[in-house]
Amino acid sequence: MTEPVTTGRCDSPLLQAFVDNRTILVKIAARITGCRSRAEDVVQDAYFRLQSAPTITSSFKAQLSYLFQIVRNLAIDHYRKQALELKYSGTEEEGLNVVIHGASPETSHINFNTLENIADALTQLPQRTRYAFEMYRLHGVPQKDIAKELGVSPTLVNFMIRDALVHCRKVSGNHSDTFARRV
Repeated sequence: MTEPVTTGRCDSPLLQAFVDNRTILVKIAARITGCRSRAEDVVQDAYFRLQSAPTITSSFKAQLSYLFQIVRNLAIDHYRKQALELKYSGTEEEGLNVVIHGASPETSHINFNTLENIADALTQLPQRTRYAFEMYRLHGVPQKDIAKELGVSPTLVNFMIRDALVHCRKVSGNHSDTFARRV
């Protein structure tokens, strides 16, 4: 049981035609999208487009044809987008069961050990150097912003990041050599 919607008169005859024929436009969009709520979204998008459309002074029949064409095109675009999303999406369980080639238990163990060694190497660095490295490499903060925050020059931040990277490479290289000698 729906109540009739009372609206005031619109400034544009095209928008008034849209308001007067909204239920028909929703039905047209629903036939294409297959869902009434998506059809409502399509009709709302059409309304927003019409607000910025130039004024059409042609006949009422031409205005209706224009409205129907806009809703039809938007509904088709929406349907195509939905079909594409369904084609490339999957359930969460499918994502958990993705096979990672080359991820043997040994490789996973080596990678985990390397990450632990890098984390240990970072704790050996001065706090300011470690902070600059983590903010730049892990959080993507620009070097000039890190420099402002630390009250140093961007060049110094660049050197701190470089020093931290060299230290991490040196430490992870030493541990991988030790692991290679054991095997």
